Amino acid sequence: MASNSAREASVSRKTNETSIEVKVALDGTGKAEIATGVGFFDHMLDQLSRHSLIDMTIKAEGDLHIDDHHTVEDCGIAIGRALAQALGERRGIMRYASLDLAMDECLTRAAVDVSGRPFLVFDVEFPTEKIGTFDTELVREFFQALAQHAGITLHITNHYGANSHHIAETCFKAVARVLRAAMEPDPRQPDAVPSTKGTLNG
Repeated sequence: MASNSAREASVSRKTNETSIEVKVALDGTGKAEIATGVGFFDHMLDQLSRHSLIDMTIKAEGDLHIDDHHTVEDCGIAIGRALAQALGERRGIMRYASLDLAMDECLTRAAVDVSGRPFLVFDVEFPTEKIGTFDTELVREFFQALAQHAGITLHITNHYGANSHHIAETCFKAVARVLRAAMEPDPRQPDAVPSTKGTLNG
C-alpha cells in the first residue's frame, strides 16, 4: 500500500527463494533499519538510505546457503517497487539529476531520469571478483533490479578507482545523491508532472 501524499510505501515480496519486507519514506532523514543477512550489502543499503535521505526499513530472508544473488536481486526489486509506489504520479518532482562522487582514489558518476521508463547503463569494472565474501557482480544485479522496478533510467560510470570496496561504495552513494536530487519537490512547479507527455508512468 502507498500513501502518495506522504510519499511513503510498503512492499512485501515472497518467493520460494526470498521473503522481503520494505518500507520507504522519500521525505525522511536517511534513517535505515537494514537486515538482509549479507553484511556488505547491508552496509551499501545503509549508504543508499543515508545519502538519499530516504528512510528505509528492509528485512530479508533468503537462500544464502546457495549464494547472495537471489537476496540482493530481490531486494532491488522490492525497493524499486516501493520507490515507484511512493512517487505515485511523479508530480512536482525535479525528475533529473547527475553527480560525480569522489572517495579517496575513486571517482564515480551517476545520472538519473525518474521517467517511468526503466533502463540501466552500468559502466563499472571491479579489480576483484569479491569484496570479502560478496560477489562484486551483484552490484550491477542490484541496480538493474532497482531501475527496472522503480521505473527510472539510471546511468552509473566509474571513471577510475583501485579498490573494489571504494568503487562499490561510490556507486551506491552517487546513486543515493541523484535519487535525492531528482525526487525532491520542485518549488516552481509543485503540482505539475515534469513531462510534455503529461505522464511519467511509462
